[in-house]
This record gives sequence, structure tokens and C-alpha cells, in this order.
Amino acid sequence: MKQNAIIAGVGMTRFGKHLDRSLSSLAHEAIGEALKDANVEAREIEAAWAGNAAAPLVTGQACIAGQAILRGMGIGCIPVVNVENACATASTAFQQACTMVTLGVYDVVLAFGVEKLFHEDKAKSFAVFLGAVDVEKPEELYAYVDGDRPASDEPGRQRSLFMDIYARMARDYSARSGATARHFAEVSAKNSRHGSLNPRAQFRDVLDADAVLAAPLISAPLTLPMCSPLGDGAAAAVIVSPKFARERGIADPVQVRSSLIASAFEPAPGAPGITEWAAGEAYAMAGIAPEDIDCVELHDATSPAELMYYEYLGLCPRNEGVALLESGATALGGCVPVNTSGGLVRKGHPIGATGLAQIHELTEQLRGRAGARQVEGARLAVAENGGGFLGRDAAALVMTVLSR
Repeated sequence: MKQNAIIAGVGMTRFGKHLDRSLSSLAHEAIGEALKDANVEAREIEAAWAGNAAAPLVTGQACIAGQAILRGMGIGCIPVVNVENACATASTAFQQACTMVTLGVYDVVLAFGVEKLFHEDKAKSFAVFLGAVDVEKPEELYAYVDGDRPASDEPGRQRSLFMDIYARMARDYSARSGATARHFAEVSAKNSRHGSLNPRAQFRDVLDADAVLAAPLISAPLTLPMCSPLGDGAAAAVIVSPKFARERGIADPVQVRSSLIASAFEPAPGAPGITEWAAGEAYAMAGIAPEDIDCVELHDATSPAELMYYEYLGLCPRNEGVALLESGATALGGCVPVNTSGGLVRKGHPIGATGLAQIHELTEQLRGRAGARQVEGARLAVAENGGGFLGRDAAALVMTVLSR
């Protein structure tokens, strides 16, 4: 009988602008907190999965980031696997670590993600996103995003290319669902309320929909607060076998009911895309239905994406994302709060750490340790983390189901 992996401890830095801190400094903070939370010594870690996406371009650290970071904590000899999978980097590290524990290869492993996106030269930061698409077929991408703009407005100079991609998705969603810019602003406002309660969030000010709509336009219809920001930070988890958890008397263990990685494909006309397909697979593996879910952390790289993912995750029928939002169901106090952390738009989005930040938030929720943003009685939680762009959808996606 399969013995699902257990999350024994989590750790996370505050996300934000950390120009004065190194990649290792951020990672050490998150890893140290996770080890302490799990009551596990560094010497007990049997293997580690280290997530990072942008360091080769932003800091110059390439190839061996995980080994370099862990050596600074006195951790060596063990297998260290460096993971890069676009914005799904940290969740991929987590999934791989959990799989090895579930298969019985290891009893105690570490997964962490760390990123430094801020740089004095913003072009270096934005260059990271220019590479997260098929660079051999630029004509396909720019046809999709209506990219015939003057050079001064080219993505990669003033903004992330992905804001143009999400803007096109938002326009298409509006055309089929009737969603308006105000609805997108209401998502941002909701998540600003959630983020204000999260001491690790990059932004903690509360915005209303009017303020969101009045903010500078980034790529129509997206205004600045509808877009996830550049960010630095780290998050980590210690994952153990059920046997180890029992032997050590680990308090408040969180079970990984399912965790899977999906990659871009070309769906048949009318068939589910990557998120909807992966969600169905993850739910089946975990033996749950969407109505069983108590809280969700999803990949709102822009606020319109949250409405789309309500539908793809089965939280509501197709084209009813706006109705679900307006019902209050996805806000704290609703029946299925979404992005209680503040989501990517408020908590922040240091891409190599984002997936494990979602796991951190949901673990805190399932343990009843989320403070003012606690979802009462939370027992089952879902994380959705996508990254990159191929064709008309995410290139990589990780779905995870957790339970108390």
C-alpha cells in the first residue's frame, strides 16, 4: 500500500526587494526555519531538491546553485538535484522530493526554492521571462500577443513579456464570459485584503477596485495592481515518510495526497487544457472532488487568471468565474477561500520560490496557524502552479492536494 509523503516543516522569507541579500542568505533563512519547524537536524537530510530559475541571468550563479547554497549550511555528501521549470520551479522540486519519499527511497528530504529577480538593470530581470517561451518560434508568440508595438514598448524593456500574454488571455476571457476590467480589479482588491494579513507578503496595503482601475496601465486591460511584481525570496519544506513522522512524533503532519507535473500539449478542439486536465488527474489520484476543497492557492500571475482558474479547477462551471467571485465564496469567510496568502499579485512572485510559498501557506492553513487569515476548519487544500508558455497555454504545471 502506498504511504503518502508527509510535510513535517515549512519555512519562508518575506517576499520583496532584497538587493542587499544574497541567494544563499535568503535560502538559508527559509531552510533553517523549515528544519526548526520539523524538529529535524541538517545532518538528517538524506537528499535535497533545489529550485531556482533566474540566478544564471540575474546573479551569475549557474549549474550548482543547490550545492553552493547547502554547502554554506554544512550540508554535503547527499544527492542535491537542481531544478528549473519556469514559474513551476519550486513546486516541481517539491513534487520530485515527495515522489521519492512516497516510493520509499528516502525518509527525510528537503525541497526549497529561492530567487533574486531584482537587479539595478531591470532589463536583466525581464530577460528571464523572454526565455520562458519557444525562442525558435517568435512569430507564433507575437501573433498571439499582438506584438507589433514600437520598439520602446517591447516587452523585456518596460515589463515582463508574460503581462502581454496574460493580457491577451484576459481579453479572450472577457469575450467569452462577459468579465470586465472591474471584475479583474475586484480580484486584486480581494487579494490585497488577504495579503494585508500576511506578514511575509511583498505588499500589505489594502486597495479597493477603484484604486486598482486608476493605477497605471501595463498591458490592456491590466493595470499595475493586477500584475504580479518582480520579487526576491525563498521557501522550503522538509518532507518525511509516515514511518519517520510516527517515530519522531511530528506534530500536525500534513499529508501529500497527490502531486503531479504536467507539460504543454495540443488539446483537441473543445478539449480541456493543461490546467483542467491536470486538476482532474490530481483529484482522481487523491480521491477527492472539487466540492471537498477548503482552500486554494493558485497561480494568479495576473488577476484575470484567477477567474479563469476558478473554472479550470472545477470550483465553478465554465464562464461562471465572475459569479463565484461576486458571491464572496473565494474571499476569507467564503466556502472556498482562494489565495489567502494574497496570491502572486500581493504576496509576490520570485519565480523560483513561488510554488513552495503556496505549499507554505496551505500547510499553515491546514495546521491552523494562519492567524488572521485562517480558514476555519480547513482540512483539504489544493495548490496550482504554472510556468512558461507554449502554444496557447502553460508549458509546465504542478497540481498538489494536501490534507490534515
